[in-house]
Amino acid sequence: MKIKEFISSYKNHPVLFIGTGISLRYLKNSYTWDGLLKKIAFELTNNKEFYLDLKSKCYKNDSYQYEKIATLLEEEFNTLLSQDRNGKFKETNDIFYENMKKDNYLSRFKIYISHLLSNLEYKDNMQDEIIELKKIRKNISSIITTNYDQFIEEIFNFNPLIGNDILLSNPYGSVYKIHGCISKQKHIIFTENDYKLFSEKYELIRAQLLSLFIHNPIIFMGYSISDRNIKDILKTVFTYIEPNSEQAEKIRNNFLLVEYEENSVSNEIVEHDIDLEGFSTIRINKLKTDNFIPIYTALSNLHLSVSAMDIRKVQDIVKEIYSGGEIKVSITDNLEEVNNDEKILAIGSVHTIRYEYQNKSEMISNYFQIIDESNSQVLNLIDKYSIQKQQFFPVYGFSKINENIQCIDKLKKQQKDKITSINKSKYKNEHISIESILNDINIANSNKNSTIIWSILKKQINLEELEKYLRDFGDKKSTEYRKLLVTFDYQKYK
Repeated sequence: MKIKEFISSYKNHPVLFIGTGISLRYLKNSYTWDGLLKKIAFELTNNKEFYLDLKSKCYKNDSYQYEKIATLLEEEFNTLLSQDRNGKFKETNDIFYENMKKDNYLSRFKIYISHLLSNLEYKDNMQDEIIELKKIRKNISSIITTNYDQFIEEIFNFNPLIGNDILLSNPYGSVYKIHGCISKQKHIIFTENDYKLFSEKYELIRAQLLSLFIHNPIIFMGYSISDRNIKDILKTVFTYIEPNSEQAEKIRNNFLLVEYEENSVSNEIVEHDIDLEGFSTIRINKLKTDNFIPIYTALSNLHLSVSAMDIRKVQDIVKEIYSGGEIKVSITDNLEEVNNDEKILAIGSVHTIRYEYQNKSEMISNYFQIIDESNSQVLNLIDKYSIQKQQFFPVYGFSKINENIQCIDKLKKQQKDKITSINKSKYKNEHISIESILNDINIANSNKNSTIIWSILKKQINLEELEKYLRDFGDKKSTEYRKLLVTFDYQKYK
């Protein structure tokens, strides 16, 4: 079966289970477990054989016990840094002592791990694939990862859940970081003792994750078929589910393991048997490939009756209700019967309920998210909006994603007229960067954004710089933001 056909059969929003292989695939600065320990050992001692000696002490049953290697290395690392306060690892020591002053113990070893994994520079040859990866987030329920870095949060803009936060979570729009995160070094699970404590606490987390595995398709990415994490998860599931039951068969059919195979362009899914040692052999679906774009395209094109984005929004409202927020709840099958409250949860038929995920203001604020995700569904709402000539609305980029917007020609003309109406001569300047305009004391603060617009239209400033400026812009509901956005949108997509 082809990947497109397999994913199109999904009846619910998939969950991604992501391992180290994904970070290795897309980031310039990423490591295997062995590679990370090796680098730290060499940085500490400048001796390549030091790490080999550590490994030799941790070889058992034909494999290396990396959590034990990490334990030995952590002890050595922390001891040597305590004896060399202002040496090579001064910055790590600074952070350690700042926290100790507050009675907050952090291992120097884990502080340094966080430093090594903090750089999220993408590989140049993977930019096209990363663009496609961003598009799938509109259809993904949640993500589980054993990775420590923050690549997933940056790509998906999901809420990271670490430690006990996992137990108090809503699944949609969340990243379950079950082995911790560099943002909270104390929760990083890396050494023997970390794994021991994790196993003791894992039962509650296991129960939380089990419900995801039962109700959602699961796609494992960044792991090999022999990875311990994969086998532990399968053991977890089939400890609670009768192996030969109808439910077990449904779960097996929902499992897909994407395994890396260098230079392969296969998109064919095959069945594969996994021996779980002490359990019965489990058959799952597997795809071996080095081309992930067909996977991302199939996920992006998945159409379900309710979008993952809609469910996230409803969950946020329900969470606010649970927390005792100042929100009035009305349950109705006819919206005409209720007052104009800020938030309403309506239950009814398609004939009496018209649900719009976001208004035009929200659509402008979410411009880059919609573009990144290529979310054509939400853009169908544009024809329902009343967009006046005097309003700033960026429609050129949206038209590239959804060709069925009926009022597109009218809106394009309105957008073009708004841009060309700017008094260009008034804002003439020689600046070639946004930063230099913002720092120019001779330009009034009220004129800085108009000066940027003039410079963009004259191609003195490149669009990449403007895009970064807009993505980081504070108030995305302000008129100034919208002026800049329609200029960017016009120049990039006209």
